[in-house]
Amino acid sequence: MKINALTLCLLLLITSISAQETNSPAFGKGLFNLVGKDSSWTMKIGTRMQILSITNWDQNDNGNLADAESNFLIRRARLKFDGYAYSPKLKYKIELGLSNRDISGASQYTSNAPRYILDAVVMWNFYENFELWAGQTKLPGNIERVISSGNLSLVDRSLVNSRFNIDRDLGIQLRHHTYLSDKFLIREKLALSQGEGRNVTTGNQGGHQFTARLELLPFGEFQGKGDYSGSDLVREESPKLMLAATYDSNQDAVRTRSNLGSYMENDAGLYSTDINTLFIDAMFKYNGFSFMGEYADRTADNPVAVNSDGSPTGEVVAVGDGINLQAGYLFPTDWEITGRYTNIQLDEQITGTQPVSQYTLGLSRYIVGHKLKVQTDISYLSTEGNNDELMYRLQLDVHF
Repeated sequence: MKINALTLCLLLLITSISAQETNSPAFGKGLFNLVGKDSSWTMKIGTRMQILSITNWDQNDNGNLADAESNFLIRRARLKFDGYAYSPKLKYKIELGLSNRDISGASQYTSNAPRYILDAVVMWNFYENFELWAGQTKLPGNIERVISSGNLSLVDRSLVNSRFNIDRDLGIQLRHHTYLSDKFLIREKLALSQGEGRNVTTGNQGGHQFTARLELLPFGEFQGKGDYSGSDLVREESPKLMLAATYDSNQDAVRTRSNLGSYMENDAGLYSTDINTLFIDAMFKYNGFSFMGEYADRTADNPVAVNSDGSPTGEVVAVGDGINLQAGYLFPTDWEITGRYTNIQLDEQITGTQPVSQYTLGLSRYIVGHKLKVQTDISYLSTEGNNDELMYRLQLDVHF
């Protein structure tokens, strides 16, 4: 409640300032763009929300669809601040999550407090093409995770992302880019983080997490950072491609999905094991057509959590692999049709989970790009040895 009160006070203060001098940008460019009198700092303030409706049908024993189950919720509600402090070479970003889905996951390791903070990071361009990041933000993992949830081509991310992504963490990152030729761009990203996810307050329970990512862009940069945005909204005039790989090693990890999932508690406290995750992904765009492909693989030294006497606790690391393929075409009318195929194969002997395939067909109407859009999709989920499922979603996305 304290953060909510502080946020409200800040917004009232900014509203008072803006009432004296109008400084409101165009729709989708933030609520306010503030600049210090001596130009030594800037702050852009923005908000966004996603209003989502979901309907699910499960297949019954007779092979027919059971009665529908529906849910209506605020999927995301965010408050964002970014700009620079003292110098344009010292940037910052703060993002707060305000919906129940944003702040859920409180535990003893987060002092049983809501997890309001998504990003709180400082980015320092300290030398030529080198940047040092410090704070809490997304690790340089699979491309679908790093793409903002507000810039997706479908209503939400794939099952590959939900099973394997490495999300946000607290630590430092070193980033660099260079050109091999006039167009061929290479980007390197290294991260050292705590290894337990965001908003952890009780200290490092396991070891540390090391992440390295390499990105190759042989045809040059995408327009408008399109390599980290769904859909080809700018309709690239020439083909653009990014090929990338990430390797992540979480040493003495204490959670079932590296820095996500449940804590592996045992009779001695917490069970730990080294968890390694590999991502290989690609993004291609040209003249309204977009393609994204991802492969993920996760292994662990000892994936079955045990007590001090060697008996299993019931917790296991989600080891296995998955593939996600997605393609879409944006028509000149700003309607887009998108298809996605996802397959997950966790180690059945360890996890007891059957292989899963999901087929998704989506339709999007971009009114003001990703800042104001309506998206809908339908998904068919097939699980070996179990009943299949059908899911329909409809979502409104608004960014100020």
